Amino acid sequence: MVRKYALVPLLLSVILSGCLHTAVGMSPSSEPLAPDSYEKLGPVSGSDCLWKLLGLIPFTTGNTLQGAMRDALGDRSGTDALVQVTADSFIQFWIVVSRECTQVDGVAVKKR
Repeated sequence: MVRKYALVPLLLSVILSGCLHTAVGMSPSSEPLAPDSYEKLGPVSGSDCLWKLLGLIPFTTGNTLQGAMRDALGDRSGTDALVQVTADSFIQFWIVVSRECTQVDGVAVKKR
């Protein structure tokens, strides 16, 4: 009888946790750029997250596209803008806390 109930905590943790990932959008650049007016510096990534207790009570601020973009622009020194920009959103659920994030990826560029 005890063996039957030994798996209950494990099953509950699997049932009550999860993840959801959604593509938000794509853009050729973070601001208008003329062809050949910039130099590519390399790939960058940034994110902005909001943490919640019990999936309802926020205990941090965040989860904005602007915050994720600021984080990505600060990922590599000398970055003026981003090209080949993609934005994603994801939510992770655990038993007690959850995290909602916006993530921006792109290629950092420096204006000439």
